[in-house]
Amino acid sequence: MDRLKLVLQYFQSNSESISNGICVILALISVKLYTNFDFNCPCIPQYNKLYALGVMFVPPVILFFLGVMINRHTGVMMEEWARPAGNRTKNPAVIKYLFSSMMQRALLAPMVWILVTLLDGKCFICAFSMSVDPKHFTGLPNNTGMDLVKIMAKVPCKEDIVFRNTTFHKAVSRYVRCYSQAIGWSILLLLILLGAVARVIKPCFNHASFLQTRYWSNYLDIEQKLFDETCVLHAREFARKCVVQFFEGMQDDMILRLPLSPNFHAKNNHDEYEEDERLHGVTRKEQVDHLLQTWYQCRPELDVTKTAHRPTQCITWEDHKGRIIYSDV
Repeated sequence: MDRLKLVLQYFQSNSESISNGICVILALISVKLYTNFDFNCPCIPQYNKLYALGVMFVPPVILFFLGVMINRHTGVMMEEWARPAGNRTKNPAVIKYLFSSMMQRALLAPMVWILVTLLDGKCFICAFSMSVDPKHFTGLPNNTGMDLVKIMAKVPCKEDIVFRNTTFHKAVSRYVRCYSQAIGWSILLLLILLGAVARVIKPCFNHASFLQTRYWSNYLDIEQKLFDETCVLHAREFARKCVVQFFEGMQDDMILRLPLSPNFHAKNNHDEYEEDERLHGVTRKEQVDHLLQTWYQCRPELDVTKTAHRPTQCITWEDHKGRIIYSDV
């Protein structure tokens, strides 16, 4: 249970971990789908290969596009690639890194499906049983009056009446399945070797450049998240003030005269300042539209020195003689 909690915490730590978790789940789903899939070869020369190759490659294409669609890096990459340059120049290395990361995760589930089908061998037998030379096997049914091509096309259908009292279809199936499994294990070995080689030679390249690229790719992801969260907070406060103003406008005007305390103006102005601060000075629809358009067309430059050294705002109330009554920093 503790290990499961650690795994869940890892997958919830950041968007990259969440993407990894989703890709692993997709790979497991692909295995489960194939094991529950009832594969029935049509055993017709014109359709065997079409059906088998369709089962082998159409679901991986669907899984690939599904992996691309649910990967957060896809949206970040496309936004970075399509946005106008504005004050912030585009970094092609970051776009390439996001594209590579997206492709690696999206290809996981399709490769698992293809490897499982090759190691199982049913699709390969259905597709290529007609390509086997029957002279290498004994027990070929020759008293059925059928063409040789049709007989070989019925090899995947082991319960067919043509192969009664003969082991011909078993021998051919074992032969084709061996080829299928050999191809599957070879692909798996090649992928492992490529991963190992990439892992070994990775430090030989400019590691500082890789760290910079990874940093700014993470920055783009976090920046988009923070912008969305800030927009939600601003929209919530904007909607709250609009609703309050609507209900206040429906009430009758009331005048209530009470003695004014010395700090009333200071407190009232301080509350209004806090509300304006939450709205960041954007209080009209036109301002909001202009702000969002500016964010899209001209992202701010990556320099926070102006924000870090901006002057502190100080509000001071004085009496008629110039003496400070209340000061708010």
